[in-house]
Amino acid sequence: MAQDTLDLPLNFEFWLNKAVAWGQASTLESQQDVCLHLPQLQKFLQQIYETLKHMDFPVAIQRFPLIGQLLGRLSWNPFVVGYDENQKILMWCLCCLYCSEPRNPIELEANIWIRSLLCHLLSSSTLGLNEVGTVSRALGYTSPDYFPKLLKNMVLSLVTELGVNHLNGFSIRKIIPDRQIKAMSLLCVPLLTLPDILPLLEALLIYHGDEPKEILSSEFLEGVNEAFLQKKIVLSESAVLSLWLRHLPSLEQATLHLFENLLSRHRKFPEEIECFIKDSLLPQAACHPSIFRIVNEIFRNALLETNGASEVLTLIQVFTRCFVQAFQKDNEQLKFPLKSYFPYASSSLLMVLLQNPKDLPRGLWCQHLNYISEVLKKIVEDQSVQSCGSLFEHWFSFIHFGEWADIAAEELVMLRAESPAALLWLLAFYYNPHDGNQERTQTMVDAREAHGCLTKLFSGTALSVKALQAVAGESSEAGARHPSVQRLIRHLLLNFLLLSPEGCKIAQEFITTQTDEIANEFLHLIACTTYRWNRLGIETLRPGKLARDLLQELRRHRTKSVLL
Repeated sequence: MAQDTLDLPLNFEFWLNKAVAWGQASTLESQQDVCLHLPQLQKFLQQIYETLKHMDFPVAIQRFPLIGQLLGRLSWNPFVVGYDENQKILMWCLCCLYCSEPRNPIELEANIWIRSLLCHLLSSSTLGLNEVGTVSRALGYTSPDYFPKLLKNMVLSLVTELGVNHLNGFSIRKIIPDRQIKAMSLLCVPLLTLPDILPLLEALLIYHGDEPKEILSSEFLEGVNEAFLQKKIVLSESAVLSLWLRHLPSLEQATLHLFENLLSRHRKFPEEIECFIKDSLLPQAACHPSIFRIVNEIFRNALLETNGASEVLTLIQVFTRCFVQAFQKDNEQLKFPLKSYFPYASSSLLMVLLQNPKDLPRGLWCQHLNYISEVLKKIVEDQSVQSCGSLFEHWFSFIHFGEWADIAAEELVMLRAESPAALLWLLAFYYNPHDGNQERTQTMVDAREAHGCLTKLFSGTALSVKALQAVAGESSEAGARHPSVQRLIRHLLLNFLLLSPEGCKIAQEFITTQTDEIANEFLHLIACTTYRWNRLGIETLRPGKLARDLLQELRRHRTKSVLL
């Protein structure tokens, strides 16, 4: 090898003269001469690559001033490119010349030329018959048969080489310089949606160099993420996780893309939200604490900006449910403590909130709710030594598992709570955690009053819309109630309409008398309730059918209102 290296300048001149004489192998004589020299040419190209990979661009140009002319001419010769591993070796030689940080116009111009030539080599399957027909016919293939196989074999060869140098996440030996990996990622940018290129994309995403800095180009990472979000390519979970861990803007874009799909275009219901969320791969990726905390920060900002909009609350709760499923499934291989995901929340609170209602006998739900209320109340009463931010963090944790608030409202209406005050306090905190002592006292007074009225009406007869309007506070005094109190009472009212013997008879009439905003709120609550009943397997025949029918009718009614 040492002797071969010493002979490179002499051999270089010989092969450059050959490349000029061959052109694009358009004559029979040139084709015969190319075929005669292909084995020796491949050996020479391999020597060139072994030399170039240890050189920077200025040194390489000083040693081989005409290296660009040689590689360029050979790359456009279909007989040269189609032989054995020549295509791959030519690409690696070009990657060696690529400047990851060009320092002058010459290096910048060289980069543009190299990227253009690399794209030509990698996308050779798109060339026309006039350019490549001679070699494919000589080999007995048609163009559609030959070039897809050539591209697949080349990609497989590159993936294999990346894998050999990066086994199980650890570099075995330093063979491929980082600048070549960056160049390889750049050449993939215009070819991201080619199906045959997908294995190379994934191999690059899971490849890490020896340096702490990112070795893949930002254009590549952004392009892959955009193609993935637009469903132009399908990536494995491991590749997506690696993409989002190594490129924060892509993770942020993916989360915002999910928000846009679920909130901006048209109203969606929990079942649809769950499908969108799982399809996004964000819950699966969020099993890594770093990703979860970044996504959670975006959720936090969305809550603050929308002042706790019900659609955002539902999105957070469904996402958390999907995350918990993925976390429990993945926890055998990946052991991260729950505190890693909620670093500012109380551990005791997290443990009780994480309990799945489906895993508890229904008769113990009230007992569990009382315990949640007790833990939260103790935290809130200790606020004298904590900041307002800490209170928000505990509320934010409760929001993630807001299903327990829904169950509390249901248990209160069904008169199963031994201590209604504890569950009413839980709902009051859910709807407005920042109440001071005086405000929270008034909230509890209003909530007790509404709950007491519903308790009397539950087993009564001849229920009227007017009676329910009185409970809802739809009178001249209604304006005195805080909006969060009104939302709490409507939550209780909805459960009353679905679960009481008389409430189901006038549910639709009562809801359709409300303003559009309040009717939409009831519609959303019904959708969340049917989703929860179906998922927990606790749907009873009459309330379940009523809820589904009511949801269908209200959807139809809202659609007509919009059209009119």
